Parts: sequence; C-alpha cells; structure tokens
Amino acid sequence: MTTDRAATDRAATDRAATLRRLHVPGSPLILPNVWDAASARAVQEAGFPVVATGSAAVARVLGYADGERTPVAEMMAAVARIAAAVDVPVTADVERGYGLAPRELAERLAEAGAVGCNVEDSDPRTKELVDAGAQAEFLAGLRAAAGADLVINARVDTYVTGLRDRAAAVERGRRYLEAGADCVYPITLEDEDEIAALVTEVGGPVNILFRPKAPSYARLAELGVARISFGGGLHQAVHAYAQGLFAGVRDGRDPYAG
Repeated sequence: MTTDRAATDRAATDRAATLRRLHVPGSPLILPNVWDAASARAVQEAGFPVVATGSAAVARVLGYADGERTPVAEMMAAVARIAAAVDVPVTADVERGYGLAPRELAERLAEAGAVGCNVEDSDPRTKELVDAGAQAEFLAGLRAAAGADLVINARVDTYVTGLRDRAAAVERGRRYLEAGADCVYPITLEDEDEIAALVTEVGGPVNILFRPKAPSYARLAELGVARISFGGGLHQAVHAYAQGLFAGVRDGRDPYAG
C-alpha cells in the first residue's frame, strides 16, 4: 500500500511538472475545455497534451447553473471521472473553491486526480471582485498546502467585472504570482495592445480566453501569451449543434444526412 501511494504521488508530481513546463510564453499551451469523460477522451485523442475542465460547462451537464451552484462533491466527482478517463495531466476549473479552505481544496483536487486548477478572484454569486490581498492570501495557502504538485492558474476578473483598468489587473496579477500562482488569467481580455502590455508588465505566464473576437492563436503567440483556453464556449457550440439535430428529428429530417 505504501509503495502504491508513493507511485501515485510521483505520478502526480510528474504530471504537474509536465503541465507547468508547457506554459511557454510565445508558444502557448492550447486547452479546449471539456465537460465530461467522453469530451476529455476526444481531446486527448485529438493530440492535446493536457485536459482542462470548464466549470460552467460541467455545471450545465450536471444540471446546475454556473456560479458555484454545483455541490462541491458533484463537481469533484466529475473532475475525478475526467481524470480517470485520460492519460494526460488534468487541470480543473474550480471557480473560487466552493467555500473550501485552501488545504481542503488542495486535498480534494489531489483526490480527484487533478494537478492544476483555475481560481477566480471575484465572488461567483455577487460577481464582485474579492480584495486582492485576501485573494493573494488564499492562493498562498493553496500553494503551501499543495506544494509543487498543483499548477495554479489565478484568474484576474477585473475585465469581466467591468473594471477595465490595466494597472489594477497588473497589480493583481503580480500579487498572485508572488503568492505562488503559476499563471494569471485576465478573463475576457481580447484587445491586442492591452494583452501585449499586460504580458510585459505582469512578469509571468498569461492565459487568454479564446473567443470569436479574440486575436488568432498565432497572434496571441506573437503577443507572448503562454496559455489559451476556451471556457464554456466549445460546450455551448456543441449544445447548439445538438439542438439543431433535435429540431431536425422533430421536423422529420434525417439527422445523419449531409
């Protein structure tokens, strides 16, 4: 039993190191976020070296709204099924931690088989920014509890909450990196000049959410981005396609016809 646990711990350490190593400014890690075991397998089969969950997509699949409405046990069980379905590192979107203390969050992620996580710095229910100092303290606690076995992607929610202030975003990003985060994620930021400035000023890897109006993958690489993710966008697209299929069946059309 001790030998098995040691092997499991070494495997987690190796997966975390792999995930961390793939955050290369100018050669970004691309993460098409998944929502269940089947989509996770499809991402691995497509050749991606990492699987990332999207909290909004997982919540919808489980029957809940986004914004920490999913019971933590159900979210972690979904992450565990995804991690068990693939042979690559898994990073989980855990919103703001579902009310868990940093140590318990680290433990629950490890139990689920995740070696990375996204953590938001706004309250998922009120959509208001959390005090930057309090968030840095939370991230420091998470780092202390997990050690090197967890890759922390710290969301900076200034843009999504309407505070389009680069100085505020940079200050938060720097504080989170100093607290132990591996990457910062200014979600919904898509202006090229702002991305370039933030990448330069924050002093660490930056994750950008890919959306229809975002710069291309190649351009984001030129801007020095280290990670590109899709949030719930791919699930929304898949769901819209499925709705079209269902409507076709309702209307008597062959859903398998080209």
